[in-house]
Amino acid sequence: MPPRRRGSSGFRGVRARPSGRFYAEIRAGGFRLTLGTHNTPELVARAYDAAALRFRQPRRDMNFPDVESLEEAEFLAPAPCLIDDEDRRRHRQVHRRIAIAEHDEELMRQWRAQFPNNVDNTDAFFADLRAQRRSNRRHRRAVAEFELDNPNTTWAENDPRWDDIWTETTYDDV
Repeated sequence: MPPRRRGSSGFRGVRARPSGRFYAEIRAGGFRLTLGTHNTPELVARAYDAAALRFRQPRRDMNFPDVESLEEAEFLAPAPCLIDDEDRRRHRQVHRRIAIAEHDEELMRQWRAQFPNNVDNTDAFFADLRAQRRSNRRHRRAVAEFELDNPNTTWAENDPRWDDIWTETTYDDV
């Protein structure tokens, strides 16, 4: 069987990116692992050799056959950045979520520009909602404190309404 063809970089497993940087990936045991992107093809080839030794591939598949051991290969190689299919799936998922959030923000910006009075109405709506919730909290706490002071209360000991005594109300709630 003829030897595998080396890429345009001159090293096995190393490919050039359009940006001018180089990356490597290795296939072993049914997995495809990306070994990182670096500025020089030599660094990427060192990373490839360290991974090849780690996966016990034959020495003929090495870029630098003068390396004697795995320890020496790992010392000469840049820090590994192993990326598997699960990492790629999570990365795509995060980027989809970011794209959706950016699209939502753009649509909200357009909506605010087109309907400025609705924005004012929305702010007023949420201000009223906050005021109603503060009022409701104050009322529930007052009822619970009244029941605590009332010797003829109809509330049982394990009634969850007793928790309203501990409801936080701030000075601006009064």
